[in-house]
Amino acid sequence: MKILLAYHSGEQNRNDPYISLVPTGLCYLHACLIEDGHDSVLANFSGWSVTRTERELLRLNPSVIGISQWTHNRHVSLELAQRCRRLLPSCTLVMGGGHATFCHDDILANNPAVDIVVLGEGEQTLLELAEHLANGTDWRDIDGLAFRLNGTVTVTAPRKPLADLDRLPQPARYLDRSIGIDLQLQPEFIVTARGCPSACHFCSSPAFWGRKVRFRSPGEIVDEILYIRRKYGLIYFSIRDDTFTADRKRAVEFCSLLIAHHADILWNCQSRVNAIDEELLIMMKRAGCECIQLGVESGSPRILELLGKSISPEQIERSCKLIKEIGINLSIYLISDIPGETTEDIQQTIDLIRHIHPDDGYVSPLAYYPGTRLHSDAVSVGISSMDIFAGTGKNALYASNHRGYSSKKLLAELSANHQNDPARFERQKARQGFCYTTNVLAGEWYRQRRRYKSAEKEFLEITERHPQNPWGWFLLGELYAETGKLGKAGDCYRSVLKIVPHHLPSQSALAA
Repeated sequence: MKILLAYHSGEQNRNDPYISLVPTGLCYLHACLIEDGHDSVLANFSGWSVTRTERELLRLNPSVIGISQWTHNRHVSLELAQRCRRLLPSCTLVMGGGHATFCHDDILANNPAVDIVVLGEGEQTLLELAEHLANGTDWRDIDGLAFRLNGTVTVTAPRKPLADLDRLPQPARYLDRSIGIDLQLQPEFIVTARGCPSACHFCSSPAFWGRKVRFRSPGEIVDEILYIRRKYGLIYFSIRDDTFTADRKRAVEFCSLLIAHHADILWNCQSRVNAIDEELLIMMKRAGCECIQLGVESGSPRILELLGKSISPEQIERSCKLIKEIGINLSIYLISDIPGETTEDIQQTIDLIRHIHPDDGYVSPLAYYPGTRLHSDAVSVGISSMDIFAGTGKNALYASNHRGYSSKKLLAELSANHQNDPARFERQKARQGFCYTTNVLAGEWYRQRRRYKSAEKEFLEITERHPQNPWGWFLLGELYAETGKLGKAGDCYRSVLKIVPHHLPSQSALAA
């Protein structure tokens, strides 16, 4: 049976590479359907014209269409559903994702184009649904569904979460059966766990996945990374778990396997300030972790409590200091424009930024999302309503009606507070010995400041100590190309391709 899994971000600028990314959950569904014998196609229609999208829908002519809906794309996903219904009136149209899960009543009551909503974790639910649809049998008793029956919305029993995530296929093995997918960007983003032990009031992850965290095994994750390295030539990865280090033993084993298999990659991850320690950070850096992103949110104890963070500014400062001392780039997430936020609260966050010197940072105004305590509390006191998401065309629904003041101040502070201390790299080497991640970060720091001899020395040390590590050769190639030494740059790119034959940046540099 032909099944189309579709996504549309709502963004129109095709020059933005991130509209070429689809939610990782949709990639998992795609892989599961293929391994179960279905003819599944994964499609990203973001940035496509209506004419091109409709032409592709008619060409594919699927029997089942699944559309991924999140709050930011809730309107455009329904428009896509209506378009599919008009062009393919006999298809079964299924919607899933975070927004669809929490707003299924409204979707089914007001959007006749949608037949079924898959609630929460969807792999087993969609497989059972596809089997029934292919066989023409009744599917209405499948767990984890919402649908219309006799004019009213019916919800079946909740689906039990998958106990063993290793049973799921690796999405990257099936990404080539797709349209509109950036095969050099999509495989970079991997997920190794589901669920979050925290209960932040602004996040819907606990309600969607559950508070109990389920983990993929270290061996399975490393196998996926090595496959992507061979197949697509990627040597940089982003692990998008809510808290990658939630299981310390697993994180250590993962790093040990990366080192043992000579993966020689760089990667980043997200963590919490109370889920890291010195030994773990050193292990992560040796395995190629170059950046850790922390959900800091605020420097004000009062605001942290208001957001349900269960952390303190003192914990934030200790963890950030440790990350900086070990020599991993520090990226922080901040939340701005919070109702009730005072000038003192904002100043405490500014003081925190000045103290911890993050290398990178993101500022997001506080927004309402269905499935969060923040929104349910707002509904209970009459500040918001359950139909607010359907009633406005805005992509994001911010909690404050006067956005901009604190976000501008925090962004300005982030831009001004980078650390300027090259001696830290020598301190890290004295403390940890040779580690290619240190050389990469030091070399890039020197290169950005046009200290090319110092940068060259850092990259050369990688090639001398670990000649099979592609990062030394690739960064040398970029350095030589930037300084006009094109012959030497070409030699370096060819060295990369001997190690990673499908490394596209090196291929492209040689073809230029």
